[in-house]
Amino acid sequence: MGPFELPDFYCPYPARLNPHVESARVHTKAWAREMGMLEDPEIWEERRFDGMDYGLLCAYTHPECDAAELDLITDWYVWVFFFDDHFLEIFKRTRDVAGAQAYLDRLDLFMTDDPPEPDNPTEKGLRDLWARTVPGMSRLWRERFTRTNHELMQESMWELFHIEDGQVSNPIEYIEERRKVGGAPWSACLIEHAVGAEVPERVAGSRPIRVLTETFADAVHLRNDLFSYQREVEEEGELSNCVLVVERFLGCDTQKAAEITNDLLTSRLHVFEHTTFTELPVLFAEQALAPHEQEAVLRYARGLQDWQSGGHEWHLRSNRYMNGGGRTGFHVSPRHVLGPGGLRNHAHVPHQKVGPLPLPEIHMPFQVRENPHLEAARKATLDYAEAMGFYTLVWDRAAHDGYDLALCAAGIDPDASLEGLVLATDWLSWGTYGDDYLPVVFGRSRDFTGAKAFNRRLSAFMPLDLVVTAVAANPVERGLADLWVRTAEPMSPEGRAEFRASVEAMTESWLWELSNHIQNRVPDPVDYVEMRRKTFGSDLTMALARLAPGRSIPAEVWGSRPIAALVGAAHDYACMLNDLFSYQKEIEFEGELHNMVLVVQTFFDCDLPRATELVGSLMTARMRQFQKVAEVDVPALLDDMGADAGLRASVAEYVAELGDWMAAILRWHKECRRYDEPTLQRARWVPGPTGLGTAGTRIGTLLGRVAS
Repeated sequence: MGPFELPDFYCPYPARLNPHVESARVHTKAWAREMGMLEDPEIWEERRFDGMDYGLLCAYTHPECDAAELDLITDWYVWVFFFDDHFLEIFKRTRDVAGAQAYLDRLDLFMTDDPPEPDNPTEKGLRDLWARTVPGMSRLWRERFTRTNHELMQESMWELFHIEDGQVSNPIEYIEERRKVGGAPWSACLIEHAVGAEVPERVAGSRPIRVLTETFADAVHLRNDLFSYQREVEEEGELSNCVLVVERFLGCDTQKAAEITNDLLTSRLHVFEHTTFTELPVLFAEQALAPHEQEAVLRYARGLQDWQSGGHEWHLRSNRYMNGGGRTGFHVSPRHVLGPGGLRNHAHVPHQKVGPLPLPEIHMPFQVRENPHLEAARKATLDYAEAMGFYTLVWDRAAHDGYDLALCAAGIDPDASLEGLVLATDWLSWGTYGDDYLPVVFGRSRDFTGAKAFNRRLSAFMPLDLVVTAVAANPVERGLADLWVRTAEPMSPEGRAEFRASVEAMTESWLWELSNHIQNRVPDPVDYVEMRRKTFGSDLTMALARLAPGRSIPAEVWGSRPIAALVGAAHDYACMLNDLFSYQKEIEFEGELHNMVLVVQTFFDCDLPRATELVGSLMTARMRQFQKVAEVDVPALLDDMGADAGLRASVAEYVAELGDWMAAILRWHKECRRYDEPTLQRARWVPGPTGLGTAGTRIGTLLGRVAS
């Protein structure tokens, strides 16, 4: 008996088998023996190797490539699974952290044009594969593949650290880190090689391509976690498995945790499908992709589908996994259509009367400090908003005064000068106003084309040379042009580009929200958490802190795993905090779909108290992760780097600012008048006329105000 019965997997794509499967089996076994991978029975021996059947895996996951390409791809998968098992036996079981890091660092040398002589089968296999793979691929593909190989190998340390300290991740942390250590982004790069079509450079970083790759990665990893739970958790003592993460977080039994993990897998597959059919056509049109470029993207997407279906079939046949009783072949049940990610996500009835939300216990270990220039900033931002025209549409001065955004800015940066505090407050006012403006002007009329045109124009008001030549046509543009010159002037050219990108990411995320409203679609939980950081403006406010004058923190620190984990935890805590306080305002008064409480209600199909409790628990988990990373992981990073006193002081200051940021946001939510019911009753926007010829009516100006 296994620890649970395999759940009802959603398998929407039929698996196909490459006709060269037998030749791949023969070739890759000979290659593994040549590389020395079958010499240590503690890791692999021939009988076990045959039972794992990597030739079948690659024949299922790459059904259309020729024999030579299938041999190459299969050798890569033999290498990556050997690497995983070799790392387990040599370093995870012995808890040899120092030896593991040295081993991983040396592997990077084998992804170069002049590799050293290999010392073990992993190094020998990587040297051989690299020389056979990268010729003929573009420089950008090589850079992507090098990066995903590096992350795949280095993030094995994440699993080792969790085993070492006995820590099980929280769900948000787990999904993010699993993408790296699980290797699916690495698989996605190999899919481009196998199908002979690279994703065009100009769209490789776009949201649709990113979502296709990330949903593919999440689904591959979640499926693997279900099949490998018994081996990883019960036999190897592994802690990096989503079923275990759900068990620990929810306090449920293993069967229930497996079913919830499968629901998340199903939801991620629905996001993949939704992106393919609703976002790719728009991307093709907007970027004017040529037919051959569109074909390359679609071949890539089909390759991702083939991997999903083929990977499932292989998991059911390999002796590597618990797979008794699993269903093979194409399979779609009513629950897959109606449940998480399916029609349930389109069934929410807006404007339900929910009343004030009873708040869960909110864990906040940091204290707010006050900026002495608060009162001056309060008046200054009201004058700024009036000068920019904010009070002619959407807001009035009294409503803005009640929002008290200066109170938030004063806590976020208690040491700022008067000029700095006013600038920070004006950015909060502009961002909040813009977020309110879009649904009023474009949301009720479902004018997605107009909203996209509006968003495209905003970049013109953030020129890198600081010379604004565009003429503002609305308060959002006018306010941005003013703020850009005031903010970007002291920045370096690189800093200006980085800051502009953070503003663009926030405003583009507003379009994602509008698109979901048009489809009446409550987001998938993973997609929501990742996009919420942008819609909340977290990246923008953190960019201001990161680019503060005089701050000198090298790129390798900013790009490190501990700093990314620290910032992500802070972002998520603040976003969920906002969703708790704004629940009535958004759900009852605005018909909003983008709220973590509603997202949790929809995914779990649970009542409001349970959803609120879960959001509170996620907030607490993220805060505890923030504290652990700040107290343990960041100092360890600096020790490993041999950081001097100046760098340590700069990093400590930044970490303290993140604590100030979260504490200030909590205090502001408690004290401002943006979310209390009397204010919401006064500010309620009454819908105007609908029907042919009325889309241009902006009757919200006269009938009330909307704020998000």
